[in-house]
Amino acid sequence: MSHHVHHRPAAPAHAAPGPRATAPGPDGVIGWVGDRPIPREHLDRRLAGLRDGPLSAALPVPGSSEDRQLARWLTQVILTEALCEAAARGLGLAPVEGGPLDRVAAVELGSINAAAYNGSPWVRALFEHVTATAEIPSQWRARTSPQRSPRHVVHHRLFADRTSAEQAGPDDLEPLGAVSLDSLPAAIAGAIEHRPYGMLVGPVEDALGWHLATAVPASPGPDQLAVTSAHGQGGAPTPEQGISPSPGSPGPPRHHSASALPADRLLEAARRRAFARRLDELRAEKVKLVPGLEHPGDPRQPDNHHKH
Repeated sequence: MSHHVHHRPAAPAHAAPGPRATAPGPDGVIGWVGDRPIPREHLDRRLAGLRDGPLSAALPVPGSSEDRQLARWLTQVILTEALCEAAARGLGLAPVEGGPLDRVAAVELGSINAAAYNGSPWVRALFEHVTATAEIPSQWRARTSPQRSPRHVVHHRLFADRTSAEQAGPDDLEPLGAVSLDSLPAAIAGAIEHRPYGMLVGPVEDALGWHLATAVPASPGPDQLAVTSAHGQGGAPTPEQGISPSPGSPGPPRHHSASALPADRLLEAARRRAFARRLDELRAEKVKLVPGLEHPGDPRQPDNHHKH
C-alpha cells in the first residue's frame, strides 16, 4: 500500500517554468484578497492572451524591465477585479454590463481602475453602488466659468509618482482629442488655464496621481497653428474628435458633448473620484501583494524608473 502514496506538495518543484519568467513572485499566487489567494494562472492567461493578440508587436520584450512592469500592472488589474467582485457579492449586488470608458473618464479613474472597470461587470456594479450618492464638491462648482467651456486639444498623461512625471516630456503624453477643460480633473484643468497655450503643464498632483498636459484651443488662430502642428495634428479637430459615451452611470449613457451641462460632467467626475478613493481604501484593507508583483509605481521596486 505504501508504494502508491503520492507526494503532491512536491509537484511544483518539478513543473516546467513556462511563461512565468515574465512575472516575478511566489509560485502559484499573485496576491490575496482578504483570505482568498488569487491564482497565478490568471496572470499567465492574461499575458499569453496579449502575446497572442493583435497588439503583440507593441508589447515589451519578454524578460525585460518593461515586461516585468506589464506583469505588475496586469496583476493590479486582476486583483482589483477580484476585490470588487468580492465586495459586490458581499453587498448582494448583481453584475452590471456596459461599454468601455471614454479616454477622459479613464484618465480620471486611473489606468488600473479603468481597465478593471472595462473588463469586469462586478467592478461596474460596485461603481454604481459606491457612487450612487456622490455629489459635486463645492470647490469644483466655484471653479466653473464660461471661459472654460471652449474645447481644447489636450495631450495628457497620469503618473504614479512625481519623479516619473518630472522626467517625462511632451512626447510622452497621450492625445485626448478635443475636450472641454471642465471634463478634465480639476487640478490639471486649473493649471492649464494659467499657462500659455502649448506649454507643458505640471507635474500637478491630485488624488489620482501626478498629471502632465499640454493644451491648445481646438480652433486655433494663425499664431497658434504652429503649436498645434508640433503635436502632429494636421489641423483643428472637429468638435466630435475624441469624444465618446461615458458609461458608468445609471440610466441612458451620458456624453462629453457641447450640449451636456457642465454640472453633468462635474458629477460624473465626482463619481469617478469617489470610486477611486473607495478602491484605495478597500485595497489597503483587503489586498496583500507578493514580492516581485508590487504596484508598478511603487518606488521601492527595482523596475520603477523612467527611460527615454
